[in-house]
Formats: sequence, C-alpha cells, structure tokens
Amino acid sequence: MARIVIIDDDPSILGLMVQVCRQMGHEVEARGSGREGMAVVGEVRPELLLVDLKIPDMNGLEVIQECRREYPGTAVVMVTGFASVETAVEAMKLGAFDYLTKPFELEDLRRTVERALTQGRETGRAVVAETAGVVAAGGGLPVPIIGESRAVQEILRVAARVADNESPLLLEGEFGSGKQMVARAVHQMSRRGAAPFKVLQCSGLPAELLEQELFGSGGGRSIFTRAEGGMVLLEEINALPLRLQAQLDGWLEELQNRRMAGSGEVDFRLAATTTVPLEQLVREGKFRGDLCYRISVIQISLPPLRHRREDIPLLTEHFLEVLARRGGVAKLEVDKYAMQLLSEYGWPGNIGELRHAIERACAFAEDGRIRPVDLPSKISQKVEVSEDESGRIRQVLPIGTKLTEFIKKQERVFIRETLRYNEGSREKTASMLGVSIATLYRKMGLKLERDKLLG
Repeated sequence: MARIVIIDDDPSILGLMVQVCRQMGHEVEARGSGREGMAVVGEVRPELLLVDLKIPDMNGLEVIQECRREYPGTAVVMVTGFASVETAVEAMKLGAFDYLTKPFELEDLRRTVERALTQGRETGRAVVAETAGVVAAGGGLPVPIIGESRAVQEILRVAARVADNESPLLLEGEFGSGKQMVARAVHQMSRRGAAPFKVLQCSGLPAELLEQELFGSGGGRSIFTRAEGGMVLLEEINALPLRLQAQLDGWLEELQNRRMAGSGEVDFRLAATTTVPLEQLVREGKFRGDLCYRISVIQISLPPLRHRREDIPLLTEHFLEVLARRGGVAKLEVDKYAMQLLSEYGWPGNIGELRHAIERACAFAEDGRIRPVDLPSKISQKVEVSEDESGRIRQVLPIGTKLTEFIKKQERVFIRETLRYNEGSREKTASMLGVSIATLYRKMGLKLERDKLLG
C-alpha cells in the first residue's frame, strides 16, 4: 500500500484514476487544481503524484518542477491529452518518471503506477536511492549496499573489480532486485564517479521519445551527451524496440571505431539492465544478437530476495531506521513472529516490496513494535499443499512462493522418499528416477550426505 495524490480538473478522469488506484490497495487523495494538489502533497508526502498537464492555476510541468525540488522522494507521472514528444521530453528532463496519454487503457495506468512505486527511477529521487538498494554492510562504498549473504558479497567483489573497466556492463535480475543501485555503486567507485550518472527507462515510453533521448533527434541533446564523462544506464533494455536496437547497435559500433581512431566526440561508459536474460530473447528473435554481445561484455546477475533470505532482517532494520529518521520518531522493533513471516515470504516484488511492507507495518504498529497483524495480509497467508488425494498436508507455503521454488521442494520430497525406498542407494535412486548421479546430487544439494537425505 502506498500514498498517491492525483491532480486533474476533469472529474470523470479523476474519478477513474482514483478508483483504479484504490482497487490496487493504495491510499489516494484527489484534487482539481495545482495549488490544492501541491498542498496535499506537502501534507501527506506521497510516494507517487499523478498530475495532468493542463490544470487550473499551475501548468503540469510547473508542478513536476516544484515537486522534484521540494519533495524528491515522490515519483511523478504526467497525464495529458495534449501529448507531444517535446512535452514528454520536457517532463522527463524535469524529473517525471513517465507519462500517460489520454485516453489511456486502465491496464496501462495500473502498470505505470506499479512500476513507479516498485521499481522507481534514480533521477532526483533521494529517498528511493537511499532505501531501495542491494546494499551490503561495510565495504566503504559511496552507495550503501546492505546484506551479508554470500551472493551480495560476491556482487560487491565483482563491482569493485570492474569499476575502472571501460567495457559495457549488463545487470540481470528481477524487478526490484537492486540493479540500478549496483550500477550506481560501480560508477561511484570508478574514476568517473564525479561525472554524471544518467538513466533512461526503455520500457513504457513511445519509440519516438526513446529515439530522441538516445540519438538527440529533433535538435535535442542525447542522454549520452548529457552524461559526458560519466555513465549512462539504459534500464529494461530488453523492452527496446527492434528498430531502435538496430540503430543503437550501429551507433555504438561507429562510436567504438571513432574512439579506436582517437576521434571519439562523446565520452561515457555504458551500462544496461534487463529483467529477462538477453540471450533467451536473442533465441526467441526478440533481441538483436549483435547488440546483446556488444553491451554484455561484463555481466552481473542479481539474485532475487527470496534467494538471500539472510539479508531480510538487515534490510528490514535499514528501512526502519530510514523511516524513523524521515518521520522524526523512534525506530520501531519487529517481534520474532513478524520477522519469521518476513523471512519466509517469497517477495515477488523483491526489495521494493519489502520496503513498502515495512512502511505499511509502521503505519499500523502500536506500542513501538511491529507484530504479524501489522503486516500485509498476503505475507501472513499460507497455502496448504496436500500430499495426495487423502488430503494429508505435506507442505505449508507462504503466499508469494514462486512456482519453481514449490517444484524444487516437491522434487526434494520425492527424491528423498525414493532414496529411502532404495535404502540409501544413490545409484539405484538415480536409475529409478531416470537421472544421472550428478543430477541427483545437484537437485538435493551437492554436499548433502546420505544420512541427511534420509532425514
């Protein structure tokens, strides 16, 4: 659940947006003019502001500019029936997360709201930058990276090692796993750290606007020019249209040739993120192979939060400290039962979802302590999985558990019972299951001994 403010002078559109956002489970305040809307923003400090371009007493662009200046923790989406590339570019340059053109599909509105709340955008968003990252304890990084898991420590090691390497960097991982924060950490650790760090979101924007941002068509400066000497991060490059993929690949090749000849006019380091493995998209014909290999010289894969559960208590404490500082109040505690639920939940929205869950819990907590009842209901709800038609319960899994994780659990149960039937013989078990010994070990854990498998 998040706080959203909507400003639009069209009652029908305003009512529709309010209804959709409330159906998504968010708290919504609606106003018909710019000044009234900004007054509410100052009172409730929302996570998201939806603002129409043409509103009484203030231009929508003025609202965006004031919001970015006064309330940098609030993401802004512009809604307009007068869209043009120039207007969209201006809104994005002022710090808007995205824009919607009237009339819009309800699913487009839902998707944009969800992305703005859970994924966020780096530009001018101090609160999100402070709280949304993959962040590790220690390490002395300019960008805090919180986590003690082996996966996070390996990411830190690789990030430090490649910081001053000029090769393109590709970060793979699910939404909310912290890809942008790792890219920023790499940038700040590098010799380019004092230069600009610019971000372009490749999903949800019209191709015409993307083309202008990438190549400066229409007389504007491209994002690469604006990032002179620094780093350009192309977020969700997997969503880049094929036509623009071809243009980008050709432009990067030409730039590389000019640099090798000592005449490169633009100096930057390229980084990109993807939520889908690019090689998979190449096989499916949805991404150009030449561009894939050009931008993925160095790859860093970020694990989802459910694969590094030992970091959940650390991230929870971090968010509690940030929220306490922001509200000027004492930091809340989490009782052991609530922490157990947080640690067991699947977190499909990863770190961003955890942050919103903690913020919601803080709003409902009493006596300085977060209890299970204060957490979103989906975190405390569980699914009972029967062993067979008799209804005997075999597993109880939290809502949010990935299907692949459930399948792995079921595989382990089946392999263990087969191994027990074969009196611990791994060879017989592998033969009966039709898999190799190596596959059997991999599915059960490479270092597990027979006694452990037998339970």
